Amino acid sequence: MTAPPPDPPALPEGLPQSPCVGICSACFDDVCRGCGRTVQEISNWLFMSEGERRQIWQRVLAQGWQPRRRGPRA
Repeated sequence: MTAPPPDPPALPEGLPQSPCVGICSACFDDVCRGCGRTVQEISNWLFMSEGERRQIWQRVLAQGWQPRRRGPRA
């Protein structure tokens, strides 16, 4: 009997709702250089389950994605 797969690592607290940084550059290839998601992932994001989104988050974070920095509010 095989053991169940381990739980994936927890995501950091305070992540935005999506990896999008508002710099879309997926026009000429299949992966956006702004957020690291594929065109398919971007177009289906709103329809994905939390588990599917978590998998994408884990991948883009592992690939070095950095959230957009927010400046101080006036």
